[in-house]
Amino acid sequence: MSKTKQKNFKAPKGMRDILPEEQIYWEKFLKVAQRLAEDYGWQKIETPILEDVELFIRGTGQTTDIVTKQMYMLKTSGGTRLALRPEQTPGVMRAYLENGMNNLPHPVKLYYFGPMFRHEQPQAGRYRQLYQFGTETIGESAAVLDAQVIQFCFHLFRSLGLKKINTHINSMGCPQCRPAYRRALVDYFRRQKNKLCPDCQKRLKENPFRLLDCKEEKCQPVKTQAPAMLDYLCEQCHRHFKEVLELLDELEIPYFLNSALVRGLDYYTKTVFEFFLEEETQGARMALGGGGRYDNLMKELGGKPTPAVGMALGVDRIVAAMKKEGVKVSPIYNPKIFLVQLGDMGKRKSLKLFEMLHQAGIVTAESFSRDSIKTQLKIADRLGVKYSLILGQQEALDNTIIIRDMQSGVQETVPQEKIIDQIKKRLIKK
Repeated sequence: MSKTKQKNFKAPKGMRDILPEEQIYWEKFLKVAQRLAEDYGWQKIETPILEDVELFIRGTGQTTDIVTKQMYMLKTSGGTRLALRPEQTPGVMRAYLENGMNNLPHPVKLYYFGPMFRHEQPQAGRYRQLYQFGTETIGESAAVLDAQVIQFCFHLFRSLGLKKINTHINSMGCPQCRPAYRRALVDYFRRQKNKLCPDCQKRLKENPFRLLDCKEEKCQPVKTQAPAMLDYLCEQCHRHFKEVLELLDELEIPYFLNSALVRGLDYYTKTVFEFFLEEETQGARMALGGGGRYDNLMKELGGKPTPAVGMALGVDRIVAAMKKEGVKVSPIYNPKIFLVQLGDMGKRKSLKLFEMLHQAGIVTAESFSRDSIKTQLKIADRLGVKYSLILGQQEALDNTIIIRDMQSGVQETVPQEKIIDQIKKRLIKK
């Protein structure tokens, strides 16, 4: 009788485990990003990972790669079609409408962090479960808000130790000026159709703006000669974009005008921007994040016309950049004390003492499952703690504890009721 071969389970393709040694970078990013976002006036919002499929079709765009190729979809037993969110902006706009945020003082400023899901070919820096940190500023059309979002990102990168970041910026115009540009694009690319990749030949019919977003090497020479949106902007869009650039100049934030920058989503109007590592600007680029203005999205989702601007940062890529740049991070777990216990009475007393130290704000390590004092002191030494507290049978009976200086090896016995004060004094001296 043949044995059934045991299956070795692995993470699904394009998805991964974020292990403890990498968490220190994620914790640093989140700590800095959340504090800075709140300093800028954004408040945290969380939306469901699953949303109605139609929300993304209407919000993100029916012909975008996200909708046509990348969404994870499922149908419930009741027939409802849901999708794992590929991005969060439509979900935040849905929450704004559903929860009556239109009645709040404007602009409404929200930020989020969480996993997104896109079924695309995994490669370096690109995962099927990816993490984004983003902001949305809803209810005002002023150019200063566009500049503020870019300022926040610039400030955040600097705070994380990433100083070699390039900002690329463009304008996508508005429904008034974009049709003329669309016609110019179609006329140009039709003449170059035989030089385009198969996907771009389809985009020429369905969504010509996506032609500028193609990453295929074959299409790059054709893209460089394409008409630029900036030459077709109406007076209002031109004035808005000019004001954004003047504000960035005032803030001394360097930027590159990039006429091929359109972003991968249909809802953008006017300002669009992306951030790249400086060393990658001339070669194959991978954006650390980007965003722009989307003044018509709320109307597409059934609300009143409401201007908005936002951005999303790829946290996986930013963490990779932090590691590559050698950004210094502090360990999440950094104990100063190690609690050594011996015997049954020592172990019982140690559990209570551990809680007392924790309540006093003293981060303490332990190895309660070990019995050998030699083994426990080796662990304490490896952790680099300043002091070890030794609690054995005799100390448990005498209500005392031994404080061992791990550097000098000097030991002193003190009453247990004085241990908190004694440790605090010694840590201050150290």
